[in-house]
Amino acid sequence: MTIKVAFEECLKDSPRFRSEIEAVQTDVGELETRLEKLLKQCQAMLEAGRVYYQTGKNFVSGLQSLGQHCSGDTVMEECLRTFSEKLSLILDAQGEVIETTQKSVKTKLQTFVKEDVRRFKDARKEFERSSESLEGALARNAQAPRGKSHEVEEASGALLNARRAFRSGALDYVLEINIIEAKKKTELLMAMLSLMDSQVQLFQNGHRSLSELDRYRQKLSEEHTQFVLNSAREKRDMEQRHAAIKQKDVSYDDSMMDFNPDAADGVAMEGYLNKRASNAFKTWSRRWFSIQKNQLVYQKKFKDQPTVVVEDLRLCTVKPNGENERRFCFEVVSPSKSCLLQADSERQQRAWISAVQSSIASAFQERRDVQHSPRQRCNSASAGGPVAAQENECLKALEEVQAVAGNRECCDCGAPSPDWASINLGITLCIVCSGIHRSLGVHFSKVRSLTLDSWEPELVKLMCELGNGVINGIYEARMDEITLKKPLASSPRGDKEAWIRSKYVEKKFIQKLPETARKPSQNRPGAKRNRAATQERDTQRPPLKPKPSRSTLPRSGNAEPEATGPSEVQKDNAGSHIDVNGEEEDLSGLHPGALLYRSAALQNFPVMADALAHGAAVNWVNAAEEACTPLIRAVSANALAACEFLLQNGADVNQADRNGRGPLHHATILGHTGLVCLFLKRGADYNARDKNHKDPITIAVDNANADIVTLLRIAKMNREMQEMDGCLGKSGDETYQHIFRDFSQMASNNPEKLNRRSADGKF
Repeated sequence: MTIKVAFEECLKDSPRFRSEIEAVQTDVGELETRLEKLLKQCQAMLEAGRVYYQTGKNFVSGLQSLGQHCSGDTVMEECLRTFSEKLSLILDAQGEVIETTQKSVKTKLQTFVKEDVRRFKDARKEFERSSESLEGALARNAQAPRGKSHEVEEASGALLNARRAFRSGALDYVLEINIIEAKKKTELLMAMLSLMDSQVQLFQNGHRSLSELDRYRQKLSEEHTQFVLNSAREKRDMEQRHAAIKQKDVSYDDSMMDFNPDAADGVAMEGYLNKRASNAFKTWSRRWFSIQKNQLVYQKKFKDQPTVVVEDLRLCTVKPNGENERRFCFEVVSPSKSCLLQADSERQQRAWISAVQSSIASAFQERRDVQHSPRQRCNSASAGGPVAAQENECLKALEEVQAVAGNRECCDCGAPSPDWASINLGITLCIVCSGIHRSLGVHFSKVRSLTLDSWEPELVKLMCELGNGVINGIYEARMDEITLKKPLASSPRGDKEAWIRSKYVEKKFIQKLPETARKPSQNRPGAKRNRAATQERDTQRPPLKPKPSRSTLPRSGNAEPEATGPSEVQKDNAGSHIDVNGEEEDLSGLHPGALLYRSAALQNFPVMADALAHGAAVNWVNAAEEACTPLIRAVSANALAACEFLLQNGADVNQADRNGRGPLHHATILGHTGLVCLFLKRGADYNARDKNHKDPITIAVDNANADIVTLLRIAKMNREMQEMDGCLGKSGDETYQHIFRDFSQMASNNPEKLNRRSADGKF
């Protein structure tokens, strides 16, 4: 006999176990209803049988009386006597059938319903009571404040007792489930077999149809005998297993959880977690979580459709959360949202964090195994087509980024051939350091794969303007003064994580600002300041001078362009700058926000990165110049890569100046088509109006700029189509993407082609 519910399953108390016992409860309830109905029908049949038996006896007496009356007729007398005797025997046999039915069917089934089913229901009530007590204890344990040890101890003790009572009751309940499943077969079969035997004995002399049941009756009788033997044997085994499990300690704190990435059902990890809702009330709810198919999902009931928390584990990170008042909390962070979860204990917290991290690494490894290397993909794409062209573009982007000095080694540990990048910092990383960067959060580092992800041309251009040498010159400027040793490629992950957090989050190794540069100041172009203070910052920042574009750099053969390293950057710095009007300006005392503002127009990426490292607000407002921001300042110089750098570091694409004009307005007025394309892709509002009540489309039409009008109208049309289709937030249809990709390529590689306007002002 197959066990209906396993004892081990009840200890997990999983949704699967709950679903199984719900099915058993439903089945037993329906069985009880049908048995009660059958008992009522049996009682009615017995009463009718007794009436029939008494009536039949009266009829036999009438036959016997008639036979006495016909005593003179030997034939009639013998016929009536013989028939009355036979009929009397049949009626006696029917009386025995009635008594057998009373004993074997009604009494036994009534005993089964009143005793066995009642015992099952009592065990069920005890299980539900202990389950409710456990739920309450879990809730109180989860709500116990970290700072109140006595409440924590009290809640933990209550949870221990509730779990012990629950698991003891659950084991008893599972035993009753398996017993009633086995017993209902034996009891029903025994009752039916007894009734069948009496019926066969009643009609075997005259009812041929009953003889047809002999083979079936014999077969059923043999099966019933075997069932009885097997049931007795399995009942003895179950009782022994029940006693053995009950002797073990079932009051331990943690559920049985093991991370198994090779599980047959695809579920690498599963268990209960408390989840904080993202609504305004921040309510907590207990759900059954699981890691399956490189996704983190949860469900309330076993039959519910799982809710996906993280679509792709490669795009997320996990870390402990000590800021919440609750204990054992950890956070799963993805690019679109953050999910705060709570385990029941510290051991479970560590197990879940380790499982998610292992799943992330496994997902990356699986993706890398099925993908060719970039050069192999390029060779395999030699047949042509759009896929081949896209792969060739990825290879070209990879080669351009790795050609920058220092980019062929990981920026933080020196591992060779890094194939990951931080796009807001402009550096290349190995896979281990990229995972650590991802755990910092997107406000510190935005990680992207150089081989698996697609790259916009403006992003490639930005990566080529910076590089590991420039960024390390800023974030490792005081390495000689710090005793902390930079990790190597072979160093443990913990050492790398400590280094990266000290470098980018705590910024321990950057040059300290002089006191004059810590105070906010407004930019005043052309003002001549005291030059005596410039000597204090001879080696503080790179020189603020316009950075030549890549198209104007001299190239010889296939030689790699020489990047300005930190030593060269600091060597030329004199703390002053000759602006476009020929006036000398001292920049040594500039506030980081003002420095970012000035360097944005000059496309001096090392200085921009230096200003951000020293805490410059990326949306800093220059009150002296119409409340312009660094992004608007970069627009005035048509600095595409500088605008991309600011946007990747959190610049607001819709922040307007004093005249109500945002970056998109300025790019439209100046006719910078590439910037218009960039801002529209980054979500700029094409309906925003300035103080003259003009939106960018109106300005583009007034300026007779056909390209910009086309871009704005396509973006507007695409937005309207998304709203109509209810797919707002998607990137748009293929036509929209192709047009914007073409403009992006042109703006990055051939900007002179965009310097065109309609000759007559008409489109």
